[in-house]
Amino acid sequence: MRMSSLFVQTLREFPSDAEVMSHKLLVRAGYIRKLTNGVYNYLPLMWRVLKKVENIVREEMDKAGAQELLMPFVQPSELWQESGRWDVYGKELMRLKDRHGREMCLGPTHEEVITSIAREGIRSYKQLPVNLYQIQSKFRDEIRPRFGLLRGREFIMKDAYSFDVDEAGLDKSYEIMAEAYRKIFERCGLETKMVQSDSGAIGGSVSHEFMVLVNEEAENNAGENDVFYCTNCGYSANSNHAVSVLPSVQTEGKYFEAKITETPNTHSIEELSQFLNIPSSIICKALIYVIDGKYVMALIRGDKTVEETKLMNVFGGNEIRIARNDEIEEIMQNSGLNAIAGFIGPEGIKGVEIVADETVKELKNFVIGCNQTDKHLVGANWGKDIKLPERIFDIRLVEEGDKCTQCGADLKVTKGIEVGNIFKLGTKYSKAMNATFTDKDGQEKPFIMGCYGIGISRTAAAAVERHHDENGIIWPLAIAPYTVIIVPVSDQDETQMSIAEDMYKKLLADNVEVILDDRSERAGVKLKDADLIGIPYRITVGKTIKDGLVEFKTRATNVVETISPDEAIQRILSL
Repeated sequence: MRMSSLFVQTLREFPSDAEVMSHKLLVRAGYIRKLTNGVYNYLPLMWRVLKKVENIVREEMDKAGAQELLMPFVQPSELWQESGRWDVYGKELMRLKDRHGREMCLGPTHEEVITSIAREGIRSYKQLPVNLYQIQSKFRDEIRPRFGLLRGREFIMKDAYSFDVDEAGLDKSYEIMAEAYRKIFERCGLETKMVQSDSGAIGGSVSHEFMVLVNEEAENNAGENDVFYCTNCGYSANSNHAVSVLPSVQTEGKYFEAKITETPNTHSIEELSQFLNIPSSIICKALIYVIDGKYVMALIRGDKTVEETKLMNVFGGNEIRIARNDEIEEIMQNSGLNAIAGFIGPEGIKGVEIVADETVKELKNFVIGCNQTDKHLVGANWGKDIKLPERIFDIRLVEEGDKCTQCGADLKVTKGIEVGNIFKLGTKYSKAMNATFTDKDGQEKPFIMGCYGIGISRTAAAAVERHHDENGIIWPLAIAPYTVIIVPVSDQDETQMSIAEDMYKKLLADNVEVILDDRSERAGVKLKDADLIGIPYRITVGKTIKDGLVEFKTRATNVVETISPDEAIQRILSL
């Protein structure tokens, strides 16, 4: 491809609305352009990258025994009503009606459709196991799309679904997919960590995410999730699934008699701790959330933080947020109480479901809100002065330095970008949708299902996030849009242009993906564009050609060598 014909426009500056480097660089280097909020045009360079990722995914999925199909992007509401997700999926589901008034949705995922396909096409255990996959665009109406392709509304995804006769078969399918994922991301030039995770709206009993770890010290890194891991035993989990053993701290207070005490202007745990001269670990914090429109109070030790996904999962919810002050005021009025945030507690609260974190069970002589502004109950004990909630779950956010539950070593934390996930769905969809097969004994059984997703566009963006420098993108060779770019310094120098043209034609003849920068631009512009676009290798034909030499640059290391044109061609062919 000649640069003069390539449809690419690089920018001198980063886009003003971009927050992370992958978004900034993909726009500036001419890979993507925003159409509307969270929706992007994939320009020719980006499309080549995406097709490279897709082909790697296809090859490894096919090797793993999966079969490719293509399912509709628009889905009827009837299937979602069968599964029970039509009314609970949330606002991310883009709903619409056709001209006949039939309700439809834009597919954010395809569990319902694939289950209907299996229900119609698989009758006997003799047809199992089966793994079917597709690669296509999806749409989720994200409330706050950001980070470019990392959290858009429209995105390209590979999703696969396995169907087995029993749990042992699912375990085997799950491991096959996990191994295929490791190979896929390794071939894409990405080091990933497989971590335990929350199943979210898809559901299921077991799930793992494949996370690309990012450099936390890098400016504007796109790490969207905390990944907790143990270097001793290999345990790793996403923050919304991680568990730990807490270090020993003081959990018994100095107040031995329960009484309501004046605590003016102590709106935060820190202010209350300082006012009473006690550690925050003997304070029971009460927070009110709204989960799917219902009020929930979470009790947790004062020095700990609620992990909202864990809390939401206690109630099987889909959306969660902290309650507003006016909502807390309404709860107080309906309960016949009078308190503001910072002084609330579980006693006497009406219309609110209460759940306690496991950390509160050990508290003795502790401090808790008593639903009176500027006052707290001190010296409280469960069962004696205040009722311990019936719901007690792990709703705590793990912190770095907590102990690993498997080996007792300290847990470490880093940031990661999710590029793939795998779920053991079990019979969640097959039972709900009456998708069954006949087993060897002639009995009707629901399929045992698994679900396996890879974000194609996210993987490409994560590669940029992981591989770039101050000059631009550094594409891993396997997914780069082109392998090499040839840059003649001056298009007015006949010798330079002749050698560049000759090298270009020779590489094309050997099926090498090559760009010839034949533009009438200054050398500095050409060289900067080559670095910005991120082509793995650059051959510069300049003044040294008089001595029979060209510059050969490796983008990943920025090492420049002076070699002959023939040697440069052989170097590329050997790759």
